[in-house]
Amino acid sequence: MDLASLLGIILGFGLMIFGIISGDQGVSALGNFLDLNSVYITIGGSLAGVLASHTISDFLNGLKSFTLVFKTPKADVGEVIKHIIDLSNIARKEGLLALEEAANGIEDEFLKKGIMLVVDGTDPELVRGIMEADLMCVESRHRTTIGFWEKWAALGPAWGMIGTLIGLINMLKLMDDPSTVGPSMAIALITTLYGSIIANWLCTPTAAKLKVNNDTEVMIKEVTVEGLLSIQAGENPRVIEEKLKSFLSPKMRESMLEQGGGEE
Repeated sequence: MDLASLLGIILGFGLMIFGIISGDQGVSALGNFLDLNSVYITIGGSLAGVLASHTISDFLNGLKSFTLVFKTPKADVGEVIKHIIDLSNIARKEGLLALEEAANGIEDEFLKKGIMLVVDGTDPELVRGIMEADLMCVESRHRTTIGFWEKWAALGPAWGMIGTLIGLINMLKLMDDPSTVGPSMAIALITTLYGSIIANWLCTPTAAKLKVNNDTEVMIKEVTVEGLLSIQAGENPRVIEEKLKSFLSPKMRESMLEQGGGEE
C-alpha cells in the first residue's frame, strides 16, 4: 500500500471539507456546495469528453487504473541489480547454459525472457532489440493510461466553466427578480469548483503518480537489459555491478555498498 497517495487523497478532501464547515454556518454549509445539476454538467460532461477521446477499452482501463496509485511497485531496482549480479556469478563460474536452471525460479517475466534469449545464444543486438521492443510496448500502454487522467484533468475545469456560463445565462434571464441573483450566481460557481476539484484533487495527482511508477518500471527494465547483455558479453561481475549502479541514486549506492558487492 502506497501511504503517500492514500494520505494525500484523504487529507486533500478532508482539509477542503474542514475549510467549508469551520465557518459560521458549520456543517450546514456543506449544503451550499451540493448541486446535482452541476454534477451532471461537470463530472458527466468531462467524462463524456474523455470517452470521446479514447476507445471504450482504454476508457475503462483508465478508470480502473486509479487503484494502481495506492499500490507500491513490487520490483525494487536495488534487488534487481543484486539478482543480476548473482546471475553473472553463476554464468562466470558455470557458463551461460547454467542460467537456464536459475531462470526457473524467477517470477519477473521480462528478466526470464531475456535470460532464455541469452541461453539460446541469440545475437546480442537481437537480444537488445527484442527487449527494447517489449519495453516500448509497456511504455505505450502506460502513456495511454496516463493520458486518460491528463485529459480528464484538462476537461474538468473546461466543463466547469461551461456549467458556470449556463448558470450565468439562466441568472441573466431572471434579472427582473433580484432575489434570485445571489442563489443563481452561487450555483453557477459550483460547477467551476467541481471542475477544479476534479483536476487538482483527483486527476493531476493520479497522473503524476502513474508517471512515477512508469519511470521506475522503465528504469528497472533498462537495468535488466544492460545487465543481461553484460552477462552475455562475459564481463566481470564487479564491472557489471558498477555499471548498473550508475542507475541508482547516491543513497542507494551507499546502501548496496554496505551490503556487499559482486564476487569476482
